[in-house]
Amino acid sequence: METAFVKSTTNEGLCTISFFHPQSNSLPAAILQQLAQAITEAGKDKNCKLILVRSNGEKAFCAGASFDELTQIKTETEGLHFFSGFAQVINAMRTCGKIIIGRIHGKCVGGGVGLAAAVDYALATENAAVKLSELAVGIGPFVVGPAVERKIGLSAFSQLALDATAWRSAEWAHQKGLFAELYEDAQGLDEGINRIVSRLLASSEAALQELKTIFWKDTAHWETLLVERAAISGRLILSEESRKAIAAFKSK
Repeated sequence: METAFVKSTTNEGLCTISFFHPQSNSLPAAILQQLAQAITEAGKDKNCKLILVRSNGEKAFCAGASFDELTQIKTETEGLHFFSGFAQVINAMRTCGKIIIGRIHGKCVGGGVGLAAAVDYALATENAAVKLSELAVGIGPFVVGPAVERKIGLSAFSQLALDATAWRSAEWAHQKGLFAELYEDAQGLDEGINRIVSRLLASSEAALQELKTIFWKDTAHWETLLVERAAISGRLILSEESRKAIAAFKSK
């Protein structure tokens, strides 16, 4: 089985941050920590003008929280620590000072939807269906919720959060504003990414930084809000209802 990783490479002003996990690009604590660190470091790198976040593989973009790690959480403190990993990644994206492009090549579940929402400009394929499945395992999309709601609005977010077992198509996500551009396949997706990356790398860096500030206006309180939300998930994941739901999902 291939080994999970987070890798960063910078070339001609573009920092590409890639992540991978053999279980459908799920997000264990170590990957979350490395992602947050990579984004933070790219934000400070003078050689980086623009960030591209992508996952490897050809199927799911990101399957969200690692069920293996969810089953290992025994206390509220451990739950808070795990779900705070998602808070750290979103806050790193929010505060890094660089525009972040997202390459969404496949399905997004839970925290994967949060990643897609937290980038500044997401491009996706028609295979990139989305689902916030948290309620189906006894918790809720509390940490990623502010990022998703900010991008698609309260009504669309509530539809995803409450209808937790239903997929919404990539076209639905495009119409709601989660995805800025939609392509038939990976080839078209990469052509679209090359186009927007070339255009932004040729743009004023100072102007891009000012736009980043404007895009994330009135979100400074997320530094504490997302951690508070992580505590809610960390408490609920300990319930017997949640344990049974996760076990059922893992047995499929």
